[in-house]
Amino acid sequence: MDKPTENIWIADDDRSIRWVLERALQKADITARCFETADQVLSALRTAEPDVLLTDIRMPGTDGLVLLKKMQQEHPDIPVIIMTAHSDLDSAVMAYQGGAFEYLPKPFDINEAVELVRRASRLRHESRSTDINTKAAKLIEGGEIIGKAPAMQEVFRAIGRLSKSSITVLITGESGTGKELIAKALHTHSPRAKQPFIALNTAAIPSELLESELFGHEKGAFTGAYAQRKGRFEQADGGTLFLDEIGDMPAELQTRLLRVLAEGTFYRVGGHLPVEVDARIIAATHQNLEELVKKGSFREDLFHRLNVIRIHSPPLRERRDDIPLLLQTFLRHAAEELHVDIKTLSPKVSDFLQSRTWAGNVRQLENTCRWLTVMASAQEVVMDDLPTELLEHEEEQAVIQGDWDKILAQYADRQLAGGSK
Repeated sequence: MDKPTENIWIADDDRSIRWVLERALQKADITARCFETADQVLSALRTAEPDVLLTDIRMPGTDGLVLLKKMQQEHPDIPVIIMTAHSDLDSAVMAYQGGAFEYLPKPFDINEAVELVRRASRLRHESRSTDINTKAAKLIEGGEIIGKAPAMQEVFRAIGRLSKSSITVLITGESGTGKELIAKALHTHSPRAKQPFIALNTAAIPSELLESELFGHEKGAFTGAYAQRKGRFEQADGGTLFLDEIGDMPAELQTRLLRVLAEGTFYRVGGHLPVEVDARIIAATHQNLEELVKKGSFREDLFHRLNVIRIHSPPLRERRDDIPLLLQTFLRHAAEELHVDIKTLSPKVSDFLQSRTWAGNVRQLENTCRWLTVMASAQEVVMDDLPTELLEHEEEQAVIQGDWDKILAQYADRQLAGGSK
């Protein structure tokens, strides 16, 4: 057997993690050296260096992110894989921000970890660039992306990798999965973060008004056009334009959009002078655009313009482990909006909600939490408090009806009636 040529260092204060990784790497004929602290790694680097470093984020003394920063300063060619049990967007972005080669949330599949080490080592030996730094400006404001499920970790990785770029992105996924939150995160963690983020749901605007909404119009362009108006493209100049439900865009506007993407210029409705614009496009759809292209209802050339990088927003049924954390977050938000105490869920209710298929995905779950905050009579929510839609429809084809304003109106009526249900 050939002598192993790969030399991997592992830094983690968890002895069991070090042991498992060391054994797995040795079994794969990879030499492993373990350290309990980042300071031990820094000391060892004075006389030797690894092909790849795996390090935890949170360790006693110097933490993994400080170690990562020093590695980037003094040994930028060594790939660093960040391990963390805190598998949220913040941790992922911080890892990539520091220059991590990859982000590995715990618990991880040991075979995948070994393969990741091999890939990092191979890339280094082949002298390929492994710089996937990010320059995330700040945490997401005005919204949260929550998730520890593997499907959400892929989303976090994509946001981290794209954070130095203004490339066009297509977000796919069912309705209610949080595609706009992903778009906002891509904008917030990008070079355009300080510029406008403009969102437009193309399915929500009547087709006869959509052209003016996108491109603006000149005074007198049509009846009622009493003044010049800038469209969403101009409003997003320098920043990001998020086009939701792009699959519903009329064919004639698809042609205009394609021209803007290709040339960076357009004409306002009724205008004769070209308008230059620099806006990053992030599009989203719940439809299968490939099928729409085959049917002839969506331009193939526009599809390829938009489908540069694709991110899939997973349905809630594929990330059930995230439901308890989402429930806790949404119940807290609803209580803060109403200025009431946070509702708690009985174990039976919690188990029941986690078992649902949630046809409306995260949006339906959030509306359920708002409904319970308003309508549940006691502090602890029991099965009798649940909406009949959840109790009666196993397949949950109908999302809870009624918007937040209506729920608040019901709450106000109850308060005026002395709290009677």
